[in-house]
Order: sequence, then structure tokens, then C-alpha cells
Amino acid sequence: MGVEEITRLRRKVIPRASGVVLEMGVGSGLNLPLYTSAVTKLYALDPSRELIAMATPRAARLPFPVEFLNQDAHPIPLADESVDTVVVTWSLCSIDDPESALVETRRVLKPAGTLIFVEHGLSPDAAVQKWQNRLTPIWRRVAGGCHLNRRIDEVIRSAGFTTQELRTGYVPGPKPLTYMYEGCAGKSNEPAADDPSCDC
Repeated sequence: MGVEEITRLRRKVIPRASGVVLEMGVGSGLNLPLYTSAVTKLYALDPSRELIAMATPRAARLPFPVEFLNQDAHPIPLADESVDTVVVTWSLCSIDDPESALVETRRVLKPAGTLIFVEHGLSPDAAVQKWQNRLTPIWRRVAGGCHLNRRIDEVIRSAGFTTQELRTGYVPGPKPLTYMYEGCAGKSNEPAADDPSCDC
């Protein structure tokens, strides 16, 4: 996930985070240098001790406090409505129960808070979907539980979020791996305001 296009997407979305932030699936901390001074505190959640150890030196250079939460997202040890922004990038593909994890993030998100996401997932093209469905059982075993065939926008909405922005499209690379969903969502019950004219 360090290729040029992935880095471009990180640089596009991460600076939108502000206030108290929860990053779900912080991994080795590739997003950390991209947060701005608009962040006042970051909770960095990941179940892997090894990845958190890799992220820790990056966190030490940030101008705001970072608290690592070495665990799954069930439950998140934060109070209800205590977070301004939730960030999740290329993690919903590998979480065992992404809907339940997102329900937890919705619980800790403030009423006017924002979920920012970039994920890869199910393509709308039937031929690509066929390969995604074929490859996923094998891919999960070799890529840390990663699913190629999750419909990310539906996963987000099923957890009680309303999509406010959604951009989809392929980035360079093998099509079964590179159909991206990028945007933001909130807890509002207002109709979604997707922008299909904007592609990744």
C-alpha cells in the first residue's frame, strides 16, 4: 500500500481530519505524518503489536498526543460521542466484522462528527467481480484476512452512517485489487449526497 497512487489518496484525505481523531487500523503509521495541526489528539487503534511498534517512532514526531490502542474494535475503550473524526484507510477489507466495528466507531463519534475513509473493494464490473470472488478465499490467507469483494459503501451505510461524499474508481494496478471507495460519512439521517462525477 505504499505505491504512488495510494500515497496520493492518503495525502488527499488525511489532512481533512480535525479535533479528537480515532484512526481504526493505524498499521505501521503511514498516515501519521499527514495529519495537520488541526488535530488535538489521536487515538491509534490496531490489533497488531508489531505494527504499533513500527508506528510509534512516527507518532513521536507529531505535535499532538497519540495514544495507541492495541486491540480490535470490539469494544473501543472511548466514551460515547467523544471523537470528532474517525479515519479508516484500507482496513475494512480485513476486519472480520466490519459492520460491528463501524457501529462502535459511530458510538464514539460526536453527532456532527465525520467518518473519513479510503478502501478498496467490490468493482461494479461483472468480469472483475468474478475474479474478486474467485480470488478472495486465497487472498484472505496470504494477505492478512483481506477481502477483495466487499461493497464498502454498503458496509458503511449498514452501520448507520450516511454517505456525504463518495468517489469510486480504479487506480493503476490489477483491477481485482484496485477499485477504490473514497469519501466521508456522518451520523445524520439526511439522504446521501454522493458525487458520481468525481473519481479517485
